[in-house]
Amino acid sequence: MLFTFVGLALAADPPPEIKFEKYALPNGLEVLLSPDHRLPLVAVDIWYHVGAGYEVPGRSGFAHLFEHIMFQGSKNVPEDQYFPMLEGAGATFVNGTTDFDRTNYLETVPQNQLELALWLESDRMGWLLDTLTQDRLDNQKSVVRKERQQSTENVPYGVAEEQFYKLLFPAPHPYNGVVIGTHEDLEAATLDDIKAFFRTWYVPNNATLVVAGDFDESTVKATIEKYFGAIPAGAEPKATTQMAPPIAAEKRASFTDDVELPKVYLGWVTPPVLAEGDAQLQLGAMVLADGKSSRMYRELVEKKQLAQSVKAYQYPLTYGSIFAVEIIGKPGQTPARLEAEAWQVIERLRSAPPSQAEVDRAWRGTKARVLRGLEELGGFAGRADTLNYYNHHTGDPGYIAKDFARYESTTPEMIQAALNTHIRKDNRVVIDVTPAPKTPAPPPEGGAK
Repeated sequence: MLFTFVGLALAADPPPEIKFEKYALPNGLEVLLSPDHRLPLVAVDIWYHVGAGYEVPGRSGFAHLFEHIMFQGSKNVPEDQYFPMLEGAGATFVNGTTDFDRTNYLETVPQNQLELALWLESDRMGWLLDTLTQDRLDNQKSVVRKERQQSTENVPYGVAEEQFYKLLFPAPHPYNGVVIGTHEDLEAATLDDIKAFFRTWYVPNNATLVVAGDFDESTVKATIEKYFGAIPAGAEPKATTQMAPPIAAEKRASFTDDVELPKVYLGWVTPPVLAEGDAQLQLGAMVLADGKSSRMYRELVEKKQLAQSVKAYQYPLTYGSIFAVEIIGKPGQTPARLEAEAWQVIERLRSAPPSQAEVDRAWRGTKARVLRGLEELGGFAGRADTLNYYNHHTGDPGYIAKDFARYESTTPEMIQAALNTHIRKDNRVVIDVTPAPKTPAPPPEGGAK
């Protein structure tokens, strides 16, 4: 079996194991092979080590724009044929996403269509610029600008959420804003700008290819070499990112929006992904607001009936993670009341450690989500994507056992200590939204997101 586990008992279970082989082509492309012959399916999952966190001021949104452009055709693939060709071949999953730390492309295909998937990925890696014209660029810029309107400007609380990131990560930090970028930067992007971005980041020596599933182990390496081996390596790309400066005093902003309910965001910049404190804060967030048995749900939703919903999470990122609490209030509640009540719940967890039962429940929920993801070969959080995730952040695709160990060794006192160290009033961002005509988005900060 590709991974093994028995039940969801906390201490007794061994961590899941994903078997893999890692090697590199002469052009620098990292390859991870993970065989599993139980089903006649194969997942192809490629991560380019570039995201919004690699962009520079005035160039926001380029990583996400390329996620769109990569599906528009390349030298040997007709325009807009990636989805039709894969779906026509029986693909059960095709997608691509951009985050602050990476851009990924994923497809799950029948075993006999692996070569098609590899050819499509290689053609757009090696020969996309052959067909990238000004018309195609303008078309996708228009698509992305409409997407920004639909995902940020014209959705409830969207403008406030963008400013939440801006206050957490002041310009010129590349996390400053949302991944999709700004209208101004997208409109200003020239064809030469976009081609330069591609030549910098979309090179084989800046990518990792995972093939997981029912492939022919005797021929797969030759097939990968056939399609990717001729793509020349690029110059070694260098990220220009840096850690965000510590927030030395509380930051606040207020907005109005065309909504029916008030909302409050509380946020902190916390230790990077997989760093000391990251796991403790993830469990602490679940103790606070994961499910109906969580502290914040019981206090604000059930007992006092102040909130419609509560959410807390640790969003792990390379150049500073985000610990956030979001509260949507009931009609007539004020943001000030929601903030005060939420902080009281947080303060109680800072003052005394959670119970062991709360920690166990949080870890059990985290573990269950990971194991459910690993039941799938492909897709988000599937086995192929999990290998890429750990390889990207640690260089070790099999890091999952060490990751599990972080959680299993976390004590209630460690969660309390992490909250006291990182979650304070003097280093937080607070944004509140009240129902009224929408506040227009503030202008961009000197070309940053």
